[in-house]
Amino acid sequence: MVLTIPLVLLLAAVVVMLLRFKAVGAGAAVVVALFGFYLADTGAAGTVSQLVTAVTGALADSGR
Repeated sequence: MVLTIPLVLLLAAVVVMLLRFKAVGAGAAVVVALFGFYLADTGAAGTVSQLVTAVTGALADSGR
């Protein structure tokens, strides 16, 4: 059985845990989220998406 988790959900869980354990402040979390939204509007969005796809694909293949 294969369980798939959207990357956005996984990253949101990481941010919540960082906030809960006070490893990062709420202000820094907001800044990082806003940076992500602005990055998605740039020409780098395609490259970042391809990189994330390649890394997640490599991680999935390494588990076999």
